[in-house]
Amino acid sequence: MVKENCGVVGIFSVDGINVIPMVIDSLRALQHRGQEAWGIAVPKKLPLKRLGLVSSSASELKEISEEYASPSAIGHVRYSTIGKSNLENAQPLKVKDLCIAHNGTISNVQELANMVGGCSFTPQNASDTLVAAQRLVSLMSENGNLGKALSILKNEMIGSYCFTFLSDDNSVYAARDPRGFRPMVLGYKEENNTHIVASESSALIAIGARLIRDVKPGELIKFSRNGIETEMFSEEKTHAHCSFEYTYFAHPTSRMEGTNIYMARKRIGQFLAKKFPIKDADLVIPVPDSARPAALGYAQELGVQFDEGLLKDRYSKKGPLRSFIEPHQSDRIEINRWIIPISEIIEGKHVVVVDDSLVRGTSSKAIIKALRRAGAKKISMLITYPPIKYPCYAGIDFPSKEELATYVDGKDLSEKEIVDKVRSEIGADFLGYNDSENLARAVGIPHDSLCFTCYTGNYETLGIKPAFKTRIEMKGE
Repeated sequence: MVKENCGVVGIFSVDGINVIPMVIDSLRALQHRGQEAWGIAVPKKLPLKRLGLVSSSASELKEISEEYASPSAIGHVRYSTIGKSNLENAQPLKVKDLCIAHNGTISNVQELANMVGGCSFTPQNASDTLVAAQRLVSLMSENGNLGKALSILKNEMIGSYCFTFLSDDNSVYAARDPRGFRPMVLGYKEENNTHIVASESSALIAIGARLIRDVKPGELIKFSRNGIETEMFSEEKTHAHCSFEYTYFAHPTSRMEGTNIYMARKRIGQFLAKKFPIKDADLVIPVPDSARPAALGYAQELGVQFDEGLLKDRYSKKGPLRSFIEPHQSDRIEINRWIIPISEIIEGKHVVVVDDSLVRGTSSKAIIKALRRAGAKKISMLITYPPIKYPCYAGIDFPSKEELATYVDGKDLSEKEIVDKVRSEIGADFLGYNDSENLARAVGIPHDSLCFTCYTGNYETLGIKPAFKTRIEMKGE
């Protein structure tokens, strides 16, 4: 079973130009959302899928652009939260004459599978995207169009989803779930009369397109020769935008719900300085790369020196990648090996290390050891995200409780006990987590419009009471 927090794109040129080069460039701009596989789909062909980064297929891209030339296409970069990393699980998928790419997680996929004929559902043999697509195609055949089908499916399907669809009549569609868990934006490139939807506005920047607006939660958009058509398949008033997007997942150039990610992260650092004003700090350094704006904001707020005390070796095989979204622990360790301290900056200093999140503790432990070896006198670690204590069922890869740094079997610890436990395990002299209210204020979005389920354990926004499972049960590893 594949459940994803990935990147999706859909492009349609009213002027009829070949959009495949733009799809490829958009996927490269969304690569931070998925490093395991990528794919594109055009009408009346089976989707093309490749393992690894888009850039790994650089020698093929010109040929692919010519062979799959089309004025309409969708694309996908994959980051698996459930399921094995293989080409079979890559997207887009095709069911009859509908191609589909999905960013999110369908929580009640077994129930949906029963509606499409049932199957023996295990992490190894099925995809939540495929089951959703099969059910959607069945509903379309019964109800005549995609909007009506989605209005029924949203009552049957529990979870987070941003979909892009492609039909064999050349139309491109996009739909965002009624709660708005995952991001999606609408763009336009005037130069060649081209309409775009993508997970983030960084994809629009990459192809010279203009951001029009966020796709509304519960909205269905259609691109065709007639231009843009929109309709609401759901009018849910309560939203639950993923708070983790603002600290880690999204690209710093992107805008989400009217907020620039870089500026939001910088404000988070400023707010963190008010919560934890470490007066005797000599130096503030970020864990590269997504924590850099927050570390800068923290340093500026306190008037403490900011410097790059840790650098990634971008010439190693794994060095440039993001460790958190690697599917295997061995790969995460390999990436963190190539975060290298600069002794001349660190030696003899009380160093405040700012990181975006602390999930498993793998990165933090390795970084603190490296800083000790580099001669740091004292190490305080500040985390821009609250303690992650519960699995995510809305598309982020912490699917089991026992892999989390905060986990203690059979005990209900207080927040202070959790902080003390994690601080001891990673080897820091001081550890400070942000809180959800502080984070919401810094981002500038009401607390009740953000999802903090992984912190609170309240799954009401998803409408589920999960039965917590092990990583082996969830990912088939």
